[in-house]
Amino acid sequence: MMSETAGAKKSLDLIDNIIDCRDRSVLIIGASRGGIGTAIAHAFQTAGAQVEITGVEDEPHDSAASFEYSRLDVTDTNAVKEFASERDRIDVLVNCAAITKRDFEFDVDFFSQVIDINLQGTFRCSLAFHPALQKCHGSVINIASMYARFGSPRNPAYGASKAAVEQLTKSLAIAWAPDGIRVNSIAPGFIVTEQSARARSNPDFVRLIETRTPMKRWGEPNDIVGAALFLASSSASFVTGICLPVDGGYSIA
Repeated sequence: MMSETAGAKKSLDLIDNIIDCRDRSVLIIGASRGGIGTAIAHAFQTAGAQVEITGVEDEPHDSAASFEYSRLDVTDTNAVKEFASERDRIDVLVNCAAITKRDFEFDVDFFSQVIDINLQGTFRCSLAFHPALQKCHGSVINIASMYARFGSPRNPAYGASKAAVEQLTKSLAIAWAPDGIRVNSIAPGFIVTEQSARARSNPDFVRLIETRTPMKRWGEPNDIVGAALFLASSSASFVTGICLPVDGGYSIA
């Protein structure tokens, strides 16, 4: 049986490992626009990781300019495979590429585009980087949404795609556990990002969200980073297949 002293030391070591990412390689897919992906990238970089990000733009937003950047279209299977083949080892893969457009998602073609990027893009990247993740018993973090649990009358494609991302997370967690790969997801609530700008242009909607949310505010991208650091750390070594809500209590209200 472990002594109290040894147990305390192990606990302290685990706490240190949450923020110590030295000698670890982190790839964040979809982190070029200064939102959640960029905030997660900065957090891992601050923790000492070697961080690379991707996006569809030729150049990233100024807030992401400090990272190694590659343009990557997650809907292009061959491009994703080629990109992955050039990277021998990935300790942490964060799938954050997603689109949504409020009130436009009842168009069938746009609905398909959302599914292709948000869901199939997550799957393409996870599958392509499986060998690099397996080599170092890495972890995958998928960005889902609280819309994975709630219906969205104005974002049906986004809601459907994120619900599927949560289910995909569970399936990959089971399939890849024998390979030493953990797969988890995070479900952000209402966050102040470029994607939410259209919704936030309506003051009544902003107040509605603040009223329902127990913490009485919208989240910021930096509110997501603690969950990402934890799920990537050795402190979460027995955690796989979960979807962790980070929503200020919205989903329980």
